[in-house]
Amino acid sequence: MTSGDLNPMNSKVIGDAIAGSPSRSLWHQAGRRFRHNRAAMTSLWVLAVIAITSLLVPALWPHGIEDTYWDSILVPPTLENFHWFGTDANGRDLLVRVFYGGRISLTIGLLTTIVALLIGVTYGAIAGFSGGRTDSIMMRFVDIMYSLPLLFFIIILVTVFGRNIYLVFVAIGAVEWLTMSRIVRGQTLSVMEKEYVESAIAIGLPRSAILTRYIIPNVLGPVVVYVTLLVPVNIIIESYLSFLGLGVQEPLTSWGLLISQGAGQIDSAPWLLVFPATMLAITMFCFNFIGDGLRDALDPG
Repeated sequence: MTSGDLNPMNSKVIGDAIAGSPSRSLWHQAGRRFRHNRAAMTSLWVLAVIAITSLLVPALWPHGIEDTYWDSILVPPTLENFHWFGTDANGRDLLVRVFYGGRISLTIGLLTTIVALLIGVTYGAIAGFSGGRTDSIMMRFVDIMYSLPLLFFIIILVTVFGRNIYLVFVAIGAVEWLTMSRIVRGQTLSVMEKEYVESAIAIGLPRSAILTRYIIPNVLGPVVVYVTLLVPVNIIIESYLSFLGLGVQEPLTSWGLLISQGAGQIDSAPWLLVFPATMLAITMFCFNFIGDGLRDALDPG
């Protein structure tokens, strides 16, 4: 063995090869398996269509979200005057409100999930990598946050700051990162036992470099799957809050608010409930199929 074999730079290259190449190969194989999953790919396309139409329909449809037609109150679905989904009790076109509600619900679901992803991954990786007293203190804080009911937290925010759509982002994002951090911490503890991480620590790489280069990239598999399941959960939470009158408020709308309004008139105007509930259900199924596809792709065994 020569002195060059013990060079830290050579060890670093070896560590990168051990940690990097298999990881890239595994992600490539996972992507190929995911593309062969018909249910997941179909759901991905359906979800893309829902997202695009939610962006375009409110801008292109002849009726606006607040346009009121007093001569067309509670009109059933009809092709006449472009009231394809009917109208509500205020004479407003339901189709444009359903797709505008999709824009709000999907935005809340995605943004709150991104917040949970950023906070949860960073927090969980630091806790698992630090270990000892730091890990214990950080996870006890997570346990304390878990003990706070979400609804109680929302009521406090609404009481103090008033009803605002941004409170929905804050409240949901402030709670949903907790589970993410636990998942990442557990995966980090497992990755810490790998030889390439031990080698990186032994050659004296900075802690930040080990986290960003070795730990976080290798815990993203379960995180990606959890993210696809967290988006519909956040949409359901927003719908639940809007149903209780604590979420999105008029003149804005969301699927949860539309379902809340439609539930009160299900006997006289069932279309007010059917259309937003159907859109919400389709979106939930799509995210769940995508999550199942990612789980099978990343863990084929």
